[in-house]
Amino acid sequence: MSRRTVTAVALVLVSAPLLAGCGEDESPKGPVGPPSTRGEAAAPASGAPFWVDPESDAAKQVRRYEAQGRTEDARVLKRIADQPVADWPAGDDPVPEITRAVRGAAAQNRTAVFVAYNIPHRDCGMYSAGGSHDAQAYRNWIESFATALGDSSAIVVLEPDAVPHMMDGCTPAQYHDERYQLLTEAIERLKRQPRTRVYLDGGNPAWIDDPGKLVEPLRRAGVARADGFSLNVSNFQTNDIARGFGPNLSGLLGGTHFTVDTSRNGDGPLPGDREESWCNPPGRALGVPPTDRTGDGLVDAYLWIKRPGDSDGQCRGGPAGYGGAPSRTA
Repeated sequence: MSRRTVTAVALVLVSAPLLAGCGEDESPKGPVGPPSTRGEAAAPASGAPFWVDPESDAAKQVRRYEAQGRTEDARVLKRIADQPVADWPAGDDPVPEITRAVRGAAAQNRTAVFVAYNIPHRDCGMYSAGGSHDAQAYRNWIESFATALGDSSAIVVLEPDAVPHMMDGCTPAQYHDERYQLLTEAIERLKRQPRTRVYLDGGNPAWIDDPGKLVEPLRRAGVARADGFSLNVSNFQTNDIARGFGPNLSGLLGGTHFTVDTSRNGDGPLPGDREESWCNPPGRALGVPPTDRTGDGLVDAYLWIKRPGDSDGQCRGGPAGYGGAPSRTA
């Protein structure tokens, strides 16, 4: 089977059971360090430095398939279950999830990947509405989040969509100053953890398509204190597009590094100008497996931030439960 065929099948298999709940073979590397500038192909999970959750929804479904004798379905779904995927800790209490992940990662000398997604007025009250009920609650949540990380090796992608939503008019202007302050404080607090790297979300190239427009908002949000910015979270823009957009934005920010979410971008975005093309689009495919061997000195890592197969919301028949922010393309 071709890569495209296999990954498309994998996404179909995951979408049914999971939506309801919602290179080179080498020994694992240690905590994430400076990105390689060599041009190696993406490493498989066994060669990536990131932790694979043995209790992910995909891993549990693989075991159910195996118990039912559905060996071929299990084999295909393992293409997701065997890859490291970001954890999105709960908005009420992030500590249990983070503690479990960092302990698991430390036992294997790997790096846990998290998303901090709990900013007040999150997603402008739409599909991913929620977040902390006020600024102090968010500060308390970030404090708990950072404390739970301890001295473990971790990557945190900070608040998907929070900056772009201030730029596209979705987040009312009266909340902007507070949001900039909270993002700056969150970066500063997370960076007090000695082995935590933080990437402030910058949306995707089809949403805010002029990198120059992101410069001042990212600066106001404290990107200079972070390890860089993230692109394409929960979206489908290809690596080629991200590698064109990212260096331009990086240059305007003085050479800031970035990460790219490749969890669902194997076939790029849904063709045509369709309404809600970002939300549960059919026929998409897995992208490059997570790795810090990107062959690009500015791209620190390709990560699977959105959990492949989880719903973006109730559009196109999806359930209300979802895993990860439904990042817009308009």
